[in-house]
Amino acid sequence: MQAGCCEAHLIYDLHAHSNASDGNLSPEALVARAVERGVQVLALTDHDTTGALARASLAAAESGLVLIPGIEFSTQWMGRGIHVVGLNIDPTHPVLQAGIASQLELRYQRAEQIAHKLSKMNVKDSLVGAQQLAGDAVIGRPHFAQYLLNAGYAPHFAGAFKKYLGAGKPGDVKQCWPEMATVIGWITAAGGIAVLAHPDKYEMTRTKLCTLVQAFREAGGRALEVVSGKQLPGVAEKLAAIANQFGLLASCGSDFHVPNQPWQELGAFGKLPSSCEPVWHAWQ
Repeated sequence: MQAGCCEAHLIYDLHAHSNASDGNLSPEALVARAVERGVQVLALTDHDTTGALARASLAAAESGLVLIPGIEFSTQWMGRGIHVVGLNIDPTHPVLQAGIASQLELRYQRAEQIAHKLSKMNVKDSLVGAQQLAGDAVIGRPHFAQYLLNAGYAPHFAGAFKKYLGAGKPGDVKQCWPEMATVIGWITAAGGIAVLAHPDKYEMTRTKLCTLVQAFREAGGRALEVVSGKQLPGVAEKLAAIANQFGLLASCGSDFHVPNQPWQELGAFGKLPSSCEPVWHAWQ
């Protein structure tokens, strides 16, 4: 399988996370690993924050890698959690920054609710523990999971989700994110391209997915993530057909979080189908 999506000998990976959200690597280490893996154009798309972009930009400039400023927003559509990536954004735009501030407030409120639910299971000090683990990063469930592991409440990281934090578990807090159209508006105002992230992971029927994609397009969305990490055979072709049906550009990315995960390693995914128009044509 080819390493990343290529055009004119450039290898693109347009979805990756640093430790400013729920990734493991610092911005500098992420850039270094991308270069090591042969990626030449990387989008840093941390969850609900642009806090790592300045450091990543400096590291990219020193290494020769092209860094695309990005973000991944949590949102909802018809009560379902949906992620929207923003590519080639102006990170300083006031509309975008106001949206980020509101997301961070929602994340903190959610963290408080998770901690309250965990306290009913005799889990002590989980909010403080998760905050300490998050540091300057955006607090999320992975920080609670790590705290549960460190404090001896769970035997391993996955066990924390299985017993406490997963869907339907005692620490599960339903999402309270803004509507998808609102988030697309933030990205568009900042000059970016809104991309519907990893659509195959929503486990929708084709009819339901097409309804989502139509709503995304009508709200100003411009691209579909046709390739997201390593996918089953035929998935990219299915998504390419949907992208073309709705006149959307095609994006690709690893959705990288942690090194040495073969299904989400930097650059380790297949080509965009030739029928697609790549999203980078919009800024070239």
